Amino acid sequence: MRPTIIHLRHTLMLAATISLLFSLVVYFLYAANLLAFPYDYDQGEGFEVHDTVIFSRGELPYRDTEVYPFYASNYPPLFHVMAAPFVWFFGPAYWYGRLLGFIGSLISAVAISYAVYRDGQRQAWISLLAGLAFLSSNFVYHIGPLYRQHTMMVTFETLAVVLLASAFPRRDRRGIAIALLLLICAGYTKQLAAISAVAAITWMFLRAPRRAAAWTAAFVMAGSAIFLALNIASGGQWWLQAVVANVNDFMREQAFGLFLLWFKLHGFLLIPAVLLLIYETYIDRLSLYSIWFAAAALLGGIASGTWGAGDSYLVTSVAAMCILSGIFFSRIVTQNLRLPRAFSIANISAAAAIVIPLLYLGYARATLKMPTDGSFQPIGELLGIKANVREDFYDSATFDVGGYAHIGYFLTPADHAAGDRIVELIRATDKPVLSEEAGFTMAAGRDVVTNPTQLRNLHLAGQFKGEQLIEMIEGQQFGLVILRALFYPPPVLEALDRFYEHQKSVRMNDFDYLILRPKIAEEP
Repeated sequence: MRPTIIHLRHTLMLAATISLLFSLVVYFLYAANLLAFPYDYDQGEGFEVHDTVIFSRGELPYRDTEVYPFYASNYPPLFHVMAAPFVWFFGPAYWYGRLLGFIGSLISAVAISYAVYRDGQRQAWISLLAGLAFLSSNFVYHIGPLYRQHTMMVTFETLAVVLLASAFPRRDRRGIAIALLLLICAGYTKQLAAISAVAAITWMFLRAPRRAAAWTAAFVMAGSAIFLALNIASGGQWWLQAVVANVNDFMREQAFGLFLLWFKLHGFLLIPAVLLLIYETYIDRLSLYSIWFAAAALLGGIASGTWGAGDSYLVTSVAAMCILSGIFFSRIVTQNLRLPRAFSIANISAAAAIVIPLLYLGYARATLKMPTDGSFQPIGELLGIKANVREDFYDSATFDVGGYAHIGYFLTPADHAAGDRIVELIRATDKPVLSEEAGFTMAAGRDVVTNPTQLRNLHLAGQFKGEQLIEMIEGQQFGLVILRALFYPPPVLEALDRFYEHQKSVRMNDFDYLILRPKIAEEP
């Protein structure tokens, strides 16, 4: 390769690295901003905190929703168990769950870089870019620093796949056992990990059916034992709350829109990942990464169209994409591809030296998101970036696609003050408070009453009557009702409409929180 080409390649690789590092800086600042915020940023985070508090007391949050406080969780326990020790020292808070998720995303990126380095002929620079590309994804950026179990699920999945891809062919029993244990951990962090488990088991059967059958049997027995133990310990509520109540409506428009957005944001790396998948299908041997990518993209994309889902359901496919594309680039650079005679691998490798960094540069631009005010304003002006989702934030994805969460921007002192104002309203009443977000009532030292999305799902499944809750509403036993998204089942919302009235709205985090008080009975 001529010195001029080498110099150009190094310049472009450096530019791609700087671009993705800039995205990483924004990600760190976003995480720091959220760690300091003591209320819900993404709807439902407070219920995750409450689940953690329940586990910290040695109890299960899978409970009967027909009796006060009408609360139950629909999520597996592991993430909340991991965060539970923090409750013993710091009480209910958001920062430690958000920190765990953020660290989990960084671990996933390191695992991706390691997989590309190990399985891609030790191309250090490409490996680094592959890991940074994962963190640059708008989907990863969205959920990484949230008090959500999804990021940790992806972390367990990624670690499991990277370990299994090496351990199974080498007959490393210890490595296989750890990888399958990590998959169980992923499943008991969030149910969606079943997709990765299916992909891993399918690949093992393709490689060595007899060995795969033995390992799969052990895997199923271990996972089933945990499931049975949880169901017995909860008196059957685990099955009802975590399985039955998780069957939601499917919205084709949302799934289709998210698929298009997924390609729009990640196309620069999705195409190389698909090319390696095609190459392995017809010329080489299917790798675990390819099967994982195909399963996560197809099944995760379909699942993203269910009610309550969204772009986070495609994060696993982004992790697989970063590994596949990184390995593909590495194999081109090292000329480690078997191509038909009509193709010159040497010429392709020479061209790829320039094309690869350009693809990462294009990806960095496609996934760009950043504040547009303060110290970022000169950078935005230099890049020609203008705010498009708020007056002070740019997101290349925009907020136009259903299911793409309206988050990612930085919170302000006004958001903190608004949350404090709602808490003071709660403290001003001596009655129970019905709130769509748990953070306010926890901060006020009150009971967390209901989980609205869980009640909705149970209602749709025909498993929630709500007689006692509606009786309390009709008796105006709640001193205050706080609504944001009206996620309660229709009978509950109808009762609220009859016996409570809107008094004021408090704007926080770009959402209007409706403050309702009991209606005053009219004079006869």
